[in-house]
Amino acid sequence: MSGSVNRPVRRRTFVLGTAAVAGTAALAKTASAASFGYTDDGSNYVVDTGASLVFKVSKTTGDLTSLVYKGTEYQGYGGMNSHVESGLGASTVTLAQSGTTILISVTHGTLKHYYAARSGENNVYLWTNKADTSVSATRYIVRVKAGLFLNDEPDSYTYAPTTIEASDVFEKSDGQTRSKHYSKLRVADYDYIGWSTGSVGLYVVRSNHEKASGGPFYRSLLRHQSADGGGLYEILYYGENQTEAQRFGLQGPYVIAFTDGGAPSSALYHANLTTSWADALGISGYVAASGRGRVAGVGISGRNTAYAYTVGLANSAAQYWGSARSSDGYFTVGGVLPGTYTLTVFKGELAVYTGSVTVTAGSTTTLNTIAIPSSNDPSNASAIWRINDWDGTPGGFKNAALMTYAHPSDVRAAAWTGNVVIGSGSETSAFPCYLWKDVNSGIVVYFKLTAAQAAAAHTLRIGVTTAYANGRPQVVVNDTWTSAVPSPPTQPSTRSLTVGSYRGNNHTFTYNVPASAWLTDTGAYNTLKIYVASGSGSTSFLSAGTAIDAIDLLA
Repeated sequence: MSGSVNRPVRRRTFVLGTAAVAGTAALAKTASAASFGYTDDGSNYVVDTGASLVFKVSKTTGDLTSLVYKGTEYQGYGGMNSHVESGLGASTVTLAQSGTTILISVTHGTLKHYYAARSGENNVYLWTNKADTSVSATRYIVRVKAGLFLNDEPDSYTYAPTTIEASDVFEKSDGQTRSKHYSKLRVADYDYIGWSTGSVGLYVVRSNHEKASGGPFYRSLLRHQSADGGGLYEILYYGENQTEAQRFGLQGPYVIAFTDGGAPSSALYHANLTTSWADALGISGYVAASGRGRVAGVGISGRNTAYAYTVGLANSAAQYWGSARSSDGYFTVGGVLPGTYTLTVFKGELAVYTGSVTVTAGSTTTLNTIAIPSSNDPSNASAIWRINDWDGTPGGFKNAALMTYAHPSDVRAAAWTGNVVIGSGSETSAFPCYLWKDVNSGIVVYFKLTAAQAAAAHTLRIGVTTAYANGRPQVVVNDTWTSAVPSPPTQPSTRSLTVGSYRGNNHTFTYNVPASAWLTDTGAYNTLKIYVASGSGSTSFLSAGTAIDAIDLLA
């Protein structure tokens, strides 16, 4: 059954320093709201929110060059600004004020980016509209000066003496690994990320990610710290272990939020954020609430109530998701752009139902109870033995929880080798979550069969969640029967297993093992050896590999 790596968390903060103050920071206007407005210092538009925040935007590049909160400058490390990607360069930057809202518009080729401030709020609202591939824009990064926030979420702290992979995975002298990739969280697990001293909080509140890619379970950069400072990310598109093509269009609002140390107001979260004040600002690609629709399902039958279920909507233009109610499977997904979507029901992270739904603006599409066919959930098949349960994740396997925030070579990881005995009670915890051609290929599973079972052919199934360099399992039974090398399914082409992500395309390999392969001595252990086959990859943890969901021998 799934381990701790997949339990959804509605709100999450990375707190650096003392514990965050309980409760949320209100969006109330302050007595200084009368100072709301802007000036032009020649190089930047300088915006005073009328609360405690003053920020500057370069008039030539659209970079955020200053973030001063309560008199302290937070922007900048390594001499760099906060910006789209690593800075757009020469851009057309304009400013307009409409009552209590100021909008700064940045145009760079086909890309448009926006900053907005509202009177009396310590927030900067951002939108980014990437129309095509002509401009590289995969993130917005808020660069924060060193020394302002302590670090008690160390796994993404990138200051370490030894580089062990590419230029972004590091090892400390004690053998623990660090990387900006090691976020622990899926997109569905957080509404905001950031830091707090206890008296000051700085956060990025994410958007609804409707124009991002990868779905609700995707993992990407969230934040990192180094000796030079820290970075908070809103990922517009991330290619590492990506399962989908890039979507184009407007993303946002996402919000840079300062607080008195507590969490950002829940009114800013993507599920609750009402931007009616932005409807008339002229933001390119902006679709108001009136131009969106909603999907509601009265229930989902055929669920395994031990698991959380998620309903996802996706097409080439947008993606959305929502949680199904545990009692009956009721779900609702709102704020959806008009169109026809593939609707997918996930048990854990395993797709167990797909259908189609059409959404129209200003209305709710109501669906009758969705019935998940029993055959769609591989857990329902009768098995002689099963290692782990089918939920689309490696949760429960050895090292699975650690691998979302550490490199496989990390000193905290248990040995990747070691054989497994069915009936020992430790089958799942003893089986490694990942297999590599150059690390632990050939792991052995020992099991016994009754005389009746040994007299029949059986189907062996191995479920995987992703693969690197086309790694896929080939099996040998009792050193006498060897399966063919299966064709590789479609999987992401980049690193995955070493950068904190097991999320690729779930696939089940099946092997039809003849009766002649089994031992007829019922007291003897049969052996199943699982090898990783591939001509790709390099060595060690970058050799061809795959992440395991479940393994079973069907009755």
